Amino acid sequence: MTREVDERKKRAALRKLRRAALLAEQGLGPPLSDWEREFLEEVEGRIEKFGSAFADPMKGAQGEPLSSLQQAKLREIDKKARGKASRGFQNRKPMGMKRKPLPRDRDQEDAPESPEAETAPLSPPARSKPALVPASSLAPLEPGKVTRLRQTRPRLTVIEGGSKKTEN
Repeated sequence: MTREVDERKKRAALRKLRRAALLAEQGLGPPLSDWEREFLEEVEGRIEKFGSAFADPMKGAQGEPLSSLQQAKLREIDKKARGKASRGFQNRKPMGMKRKPLPRDRDQEDAPESPEAETAPLSPPARSKPALVPASSLAPLEPGKVTRLRQTRPRLTVIEGGSKKTEN
């Protein structure tokens, strides 16, 4: 049941596993859990015996000794063994999202008044959206002059019976 895995990749995976276990024994970071130690031992044994630590070809590349999830877990254990804290899942704001301070209303009666509040500068007024201008207020077109928009506007015609579907 051994798969054909490149010997260099196999040795590299074994070296990473053994280095993570050795760093964990040195105690630079928090100690590994029982599950993590067992994971390192089992994956090392499978690679030595079968050439690969996973059997399902859908879980990783054909010539790789570790599946993609096993590689991710090995990286996580290696960081833990080196004493680097894992960042875990983090929520990120979309690009361009910045929290803007809300404009302060001086007319609020429930807010406590302080001498600094009166001297603080007000935020600039909010920008208004562009307004549409009625066409009647624009200058009329000269009779002989044609605008670019009118030159490129297509002429539409109705074709009778063009969209009827036949039924058999």
